[in-house]
Amino acid sequence: MSPSRYDRTDLLCGALFIGLGLFFAVQSLALDLGTAFRMGPGYFPFMLAILLMIFGLIILVGSFGKEEQPMGMLAWRGIFFILPAPIFFGLTVRGLGFVPSLFVTSFIAAFASGKMKPLGALALAAAITVFSVAIFSYALGLPFERFGPWVRF
Repeated sequence: MSPSRYDRTDLLCGALFIGLGLFFAVQSLALDLGTAFRMGPGYFPFMLAILLMIFGLIILVGSFGKEEQPMGMLAWRGIFFILPAPIFFGLTVRGLGFVPSLFVTSFIAAFASGKMKPLGALALAAAITVFSVAIFSYALGLPFERFGPWVRF
């Protein structure tokens, strides 16, 4: 009998997704879930957690029956630019406001790609900011400050 084959990275990734999904599902149960037609504050996080667990299960099951792939190099550039971007946004959105915080966050995250040039990053950040303001502020009418007290004259 031959040993079963599985891809350890996919197995670990699937297990990690399932574990994180389970953690967030349990946490969202502390909030009111509501129904599909009258969603409570816990409904959306609960559904996202369920989806994360389903994707994790798909990845986990798919890891069996295939050869293990070698783990590639860690993408340090992506880690260095992607992780600080939402932290910057969270720390500055109240002071700077939505528009400047989102613009700078998008600009920082754009450099996760080694192919990104400064002019392209500026264009991407501007496009993301305009699109987000159009959707969240005008189309959905969400009540947030576009420009915060740190940038008011």
